[in-house]
Amino acid sequence: MTGPVPPELEELILVVHQLRSEQGCPWDRAQTRRSLLPYLVEETYELAEGIEREDTDSQCSELGDLLYLLLLVVRIAEERGAFDLSEVSRRIVSKMRRRHPGILSPAEGSGFSGAAEEWEAAKALERPVDRSILDGIPKTLPALIHSHRAGEKVSRVGFDWPDLEGVRAKVTEELEELDAAIASRDQAAIHHEYGDLLMAVANLGRFVGVGPEEALRAANQRFDDRFRALEGLARLRRLDLHRADIAQLELLWQEVKASR
Repeated sequence: MTGPVPPELEELILVVHQLRSEQGCPWDRAQTRRSLLPYLVEETYELAEGIEREDTDSQCSELGDLLYLLLLVVRIAEERGAFDLSEVSRRIVSKMRRRHPGILSPAEGSGFSGAAEEWEAAKALERPVDRSILDGIPKTLPALIHSHRAGEKVSRVGFDWPDLEGVRAKVTEELEELDAAIASRDQAAIHHEYGDLLMAVANLGRFVGVGPEEALRAANQRFDDRFRALEGLARLRRLDLHRADIAQLELLWQEVKASR
């Protein structure tokens, strides 16, 4: 987008201000930055679902909902003297200029290539010396995404497996350790090793170019679709799922898989 700010965006900002005013909406007036957290998370996931479905109408709608909530957070902060939209915009523009000097500030660093290593180096200059490179990962991220992002960040300083074979061997190692923990019936060890296995599998995704959260969501959807089809097939054949044995269920499952 180039040129002036769209009048529709200016109108949306005005709407946010009106709804937060003394004559505004009771719900909007009652909100705090903390109370809006679940709505921000929900709308972000609804947007993600629209992107996964490649549903542009849904994406446009959910982006609007999310944009409204973001502007509402900014307005609440502005009312309390914390920051305003100008400050938010100034900070992100300044950050992008520091991290893309060759593109946005050519006179300051025309040799910047945009490589991941240089991006991490640019971020390191902004980070206090006693701050970890992992500090930027939100603790509220879903665990699989957190593992994936942690792996990405530490890999940029060389802390990583050298190749796909290395991380694949790690998955096997962790699975073997989980097997040993299960054999020992030590619940604490099982919990520990199961977590290590999930983390190793999440990191495997980096090496094969697959995000673990997206892959698992797709697998969940396939399972959901197939099991619903299995239920439909059982009803069609007057088979009571609660009384069917595993062999009957497996036959239905394989039939559904073959058709999907």
